[in-house]
Amino acid sequence: MILFTGQMDEMTRFYGEVLGLQQVTSEKGWRDFAAGGARIALHSGPASPGSKGPKIVFHAQDVAATREILGARGARFGKVRQGEVFCLCDGKDPDGNPIQLSNR
Repeated sequence: MILFTGQMDEMTRFYGEVLGLQQVTSEKGWRDFAAGGARIALHSGPASPGSKGPKIVFHAQDVAATREILGARGARFGKVRQGEVFCLCDGKDPDGNPIQLSNR
């Protein structure tokens, strides 16, 4: 799950120190916390609780191949975007909620 925040330091302290989650990555504009069987990621950007829900992110070793498989089943995804470190692809569920495939 990705939470967008304009308060990266405060949110990092909250999820790490206050809630006691283990921080597993720290990159510019990105913090990732282990939360049992899931991960909670903080991403730099404007927070909009109540008007924009969290983005559910599914890990995929090969984003492009997973996009093709899921697309054949009826999933809707945009283009695969390759960054310097990771690859991702955004989509939406039938209700329009944001989802993402990522090899991060």
